[in-house]
Amino acid sequence: MSRISYITPENFTQAQQHLFESITDGKRGEGRAPEDLLTAEGGMSGPFNAWLRSPVLGEAAQRLGETVRFESTLPPQLRELAILIVAAKWKAQYEWWAHERIARREGLDERIIESIKAETPPDFSDPTQAVIYKFARELLGKHHVSVHVYNEAVELLGEAGVTELVILLGYYTLVSMTLNVFEVPVPAGESAPFADIEFISSLITQ
Repeated sequence: MSRISYITPENFTQAQQHLFESITDGKRGEGRAPEDLLTAEGGMSGPFNAWLRSPVLGEAAQRLGETVRFESTLPPQLRELAILIVAAKWKAQYEWWAHERIARREGLDERIIESIKAETPPDFSDPTQAVIYKFARELLGKHHVSVHVYNEAVELLGEAGVTELVILLGYYTLVSMTLNVFEVPVPAGESAPFADIEFISSLITQ
């Protein structure tokens, strides 16, 4: 259960309604009804219910996310690889749940997905996937990137691609922080991907 209550559409302020429409009318909502982005409780899914509390910043954040996901030059398979690395690092339940299925749809190898989830080094045959893994793990774990890995990333992705990768990693770190702080659960009926991780509030009340 989320730490904060769900704000349902009938209770939106004008600013919250604008944020809702920006999301549902944008690229995330293409081919989907607005209700598809709501939970069983009637609130917004993922980080968006929390971001409704600050709709101005929420709008800026969601627009960055929309750009990262739908307008980046990084191929979808590489994008989803990077997102899963962030989700595993943060043990962000909802983020992993949402993007594991997208990664499969984009053709990311199942063995790579499982290795990332277990935080064991995958066996990459694609050098670009390998450098994204090394780059992301160094940046997320050490908060720096070594000269060797940086140069390898620039060689394979170009400076623009490396810049986009850094922004992607930063955005999904923000998403993971939001999900973990507000203890956003996976949808009802779904299993949490990181079964060994319990929300802090649940531990406190036991």
